[in-house]
Amino acid sequence: MSHNAVIARGPSPRAEHRWEAIRMQAKEAPAATPLSRKTWLVIVLLALVGQIAWAVENNFFNLFIQDAFGASLADVALMVSASAATATATTLLVGTFSDRVGKRKVFVVAGTLIWGISICLFAVLQQISGALARDAAAAASLGITLTVVADCIMTFFGSFANDACFNAWLTDITDETNRGRVEGVNSAMPLLSMLVVFGGAMFLMIVGDDGSVTYNYPLFFTIIGGVVIATGIITALCMDESHPEPRKGEGYFAELAYGFKPSSMADNRMPYLVLFGYCIFACAMQVFMPYYVLYLRLPYILGENYVFVMAPCIIIASVFTILYGRLVDTRGFSATVTLPLLFFIAGCILLTVFSNAVGVFIGSMLMLSGYLGAVACFSAAIRNHTPADRVGLYQGVRIFMVVLVPMLVGPWIGSSVSASSGVVGFGVVGDGFAPSSLIFAAGAAVSLLTFVLTWLIRKQERLEAAA
Repeated sequence: MSHNAVIARGPSPRAEHRWEAIRMQAKEAPAATPLSRKTWLVIVLLALVGQIAWAVENNFFNLFIQDAFGASLADVALMVSASAATATATTLLVGTFSDRVGKRKVFVVAGTLIWGISICLFAVLQQISGALARDAAAAASLGITLTVVADCIMTFFGSFANDACFNAWLTDITDETNRGRVEGVNSAMPLLSMLVVFGGAMFLMIVGDDGSVTYNYPLFFTIIGGVVIATGIITALCMDESHPEPRKGEGYFAELAYGFKPSSMADNRMPYLVLFGYCIFACAMQVFMPYYVLYLRLPYILGENYVFVMAPCIIIASVFTILYGRLVDTRGFSATVTLPLLFFIAGCILLTVFSNAVGVFIGSMLMLSGYLGAVACFSAAIRNHTPADRVGLYQGVRIFMVVLVPMLVGPWIGSSVSASSGVVGFGVVGDGFAPSSLIFAAGAAVSLLTFVLTWLIRKQERLEAAA
């Protein structure tokens, strides 16, 4: 058959019916509830600056503890796990309390201000450890301990403000017509913050005579802490209270336990299915994400020029996610989550196989786009199915499922894969740690389990629609 004949034939009836269904669904979708410019300012500012602070913790602390104190792989994994436990406990306790008092703003503002102060504490950790220790070895050991403890302190106030109350406020002020686009913006911030942090850190880079690279950590942490403090002040002036209805009835500790009861899961099947799916995906991401920048920095991968490859990848992934979030609002979770999951897996496979700049760029672009897109889908779905009278409590349940469990499980899978690798990558080298590219293959393998949960979610959606 000739090419012209194929064109003349036109789309099949089945394809025409499918596209007609898509057009009708888009036409029937309700108009998005508008948010004021001041509200968008607060959302973007708190999301970006908050994620800048988390980027410092999740990525730069790993570099800091290695560069300043010679930390091992186990030290990095311990710090990640301790921080995750602190974040979960704080979000659960403070989020539930904010439900009971019916306030969000005061927690966001106070927590953000102290959060910034706690980041500034890292500027003096090297001086403190050097002053208190008797020799260099003792100073390094004390410095590692102080870094882990200071990380937990910073995480407490960060989760107090951001994870617990900013996220509860965000759920309060949005609905099913605009959460996709809000989450598209919100989900892009973690990677945009990495771009800001590591791009800005290049101006504070110190290259030794032997070619080794470190940073002016005191100035770096002082700047980041000051930015967070300034954000707290602006938030105090611009943020409107969402006025959630104060929750009364059960005692505080009974409220804390509610989110983890089997009966609660049975009564709220959909949000827990979404949370379980998100949990598996987050585990897959945490297999390699704590070591991602360390991997890119390896001299046989990208070296210290990794930022020039990461930056365009992050911009592309962020633009994709912001635009994709609008599709989530009109098409729904089940119709949109598969594509970013496939992007994520494809990117991980490319990062496993290729170590040249082009392969790393394409792999990172696909992986990061899939990661952010999937997070936007899961986050919007969780907000849509969060019980309206327990929004703060479910921020704690969310952190437990998508932060604590993944950060306790994922990094250890990644470290085990690297430590056992002698073929792809270099695994553990002496007392240091060089991540293997097999961490990306392991992440892709874990993410395949997410499709089981997305299938169960679709099944539950059909049951609820038929009821």
